[in-house]
Amino acid sequence: MKQKQSWLPIPESSDFSIYNLPFGIFSTNQFGPRVGVAIGDQVVDLVGLAQKGLIEMPIPVLSQPFLNNFIRLGKQRTSAIRQSIQRLLSDVDSPLKNFPGLLLPQKKVTMHLPLQVGDYTDFYSSKEHATNVGAMFRDPENALLPNWKHLPVGYHGRASSIITSGKPIHRPYGQTMPRGAEAPVFGPSRRMDFELEMAFVIGQDSQLGQRITTAEAKDYIFGMVLFNDWSARDIQKWEYVPLGPFLGKSFASSISPWVVTLEALADFRVSGPQQDPPVLPYLQFEGAYNYDIQLEVDLHPRDAKATTICHSNTKYLYWNIAQQLAHHTVNGCNVRIADLMASGTISGPEAGNYGSMLELSWGGKKIIELKDGQKRTFIEDYDTITMRAFAERPGKRVGFGEVSNQLLPAISSTD
Repeated sequence: MKQKQSWLPIPESSDFSIYNLPFGIFSTNQFGPRVGVAIGDQVVDLVGLAQKGLIEMPIPVLSQPFLNNFIRLGKQRTSAIRQSIQRLLSDVDSPLKNFPGLLLPQKKVTMHLPLQVGDYTDFYSSKEHATNVGAMFRDPENALLPNWKHLPVGYHGRASSIITSGKPIHRPYGQTMPRGAEAPVFGPSRRMDFELEMAFVIGQDSQLGQRITTAEAKDYIFGMVLFNDWSARDIQKWEYVPLGPFLGKSFASSISPWVVTLEALADFRVSGPQQDPPVLPYLQFEGAYNYDIQLEVDLHPRDAKATTICHSNTKYLYWNIAQQLAHHTVNGCNVRIADLMASGTISGPEAGNYGSMLELSWGGKKIIELKDGQKRTFIEDYDTITMRAFAERPGKRVGFGEVSNQLLPAISSTD
């Protein structure tokens, strides 16, 4: 197949190639939030394209502060729009060349949270991560709980505290039970952590009582984002029995500002790990539903160089997105446009693949060495965590950009 080329200069290392064209929400000093598409280091203004008659789209839908109404148009229309933009950016005689003002440098725009998230579910789909956590806190010989290989374990998270890249967060307060203490104490978390995840975006409503099969799942998924599920490990450890995560997770989760469509990722599908024992019929599937997406995490202390502390890959996930959605709805639970379904921490088979500080430091027992000589076991105040994700093969790269957030000190009760 002939390689697609854009008439715009796009570096080979760019996440936002002509094959990608993810959707997001941006604004400038001249106008408020609206729908845009990333290409190279620029943003295509879709409102401007519609005003100039270069695409056929209702301008009110493109002038919204979230992608929800755009996604609601349905995959047939949103895919057609993406293909139209691809032609505008690749045709030598493209009419877009006559309107250079519709291409804006990314560094000069403000990116916003792309979705108005109604509900958010976090799964626990990495066997390596679940095994590591089980070995640390339960029994190394029987690290996985009895249900883990039979269903995609998950819990319902807090949608209101989902933020996007660039927004700092404060160290949260909560109850913890220090080692050797006889009673819990209240104060800022001392074990702040990231969780390296991907999340998929629901692109179609389902009805209460309706089950979505693994074969139907792709029709209900619009695209994917990079996801950091911030965690206060000490708060989580004290509170999670018997009902699971609560305040140790709900203070913040951050997502990348660009939503990459499933169509853009289609060529990077791969088979996942062998599932043994065999899963129940409703979780069985045909085809490849894992993705070969490379993942990286940097820890950047204030006034120091960043250190890449993790390399992982979405292909390691034991439970894939079709199984996650099928399990989520098998009891009749309905889903709605822009709901988020996160994968859970994505860890791989080697220590350098572990997708959290908890695993990298093995519960605080191992020191993580940084480039400038600093040492970490968990995240310290003013550290910035930056995650990147991209899929790549010769001549083709599709990336997510990054999600980057700084941890600020806890807000005292007198502030």
